[in-house]
Amino acid sequence: MLKFSWTSFCTLLVFLLALSACTPKYDWREVHGSDVPFSVMLPAKPVSFSRLINLDGQQVMMTMTAAEVDGVTYAVGTVTLPDIEKAHIALSSMKSGLVKNIAGTIKLEKSSEDKTGGIASIEIDAIGSSPRGNNVQSMRLIAQFVAKDKHVYQVAMIGPEKAMTRDAIDTFFTSFKPR
Repeated sequence: MLKFSWTSFCTLLVFLLALSACTPKYDWREVHGSDVPFSVMLPAKPVSFSRLINLDGQQVMMTMTAAEVDGVTYAVGTVTLPDIEKAHIALSSMKSGLVKNIAGTIKLEKSSEDKTGGIASIEIDAIGSSPRGNNVQSMRLIAQFVAKDKHVYQVAMIGPEKAMTRDAIDTFFTSFKPR
């Protein structure tokens, strides 16, 4: 017959509690866009919503799919525009709007264009701030804006800089694939 002493039971209980506290905070899962085709890895169960935005004087519907871990939001916004030219022009407007949302300053910016594939992109790393309750919190924004055909993608991480790990940044951005 198996016997547990009270000490053994308590030791086992402490071990199990410690083990449950070690569950990973990132629960990466592949997510696919429904209206505009893309795939990306998000670190938690995402939520999606759509709203009208003003993009260079045009009212367009943006669908946002996002998840949050440790105060950092991981999001992919998508818009479909009437033609390829307008999609490429929209990148700059999306970038400006997102940086303005955090009263930010761009530290690093890189643009690229693949004329054969019809893809244009802008990548930024910015610092700004955002009101959080009664405080103003320093925020970091890392974003990539991609135009492919008539689709525009806004791929962004925003949150406290200390909560952004290199592994999470790499996993999120390298997993993004416009379709």
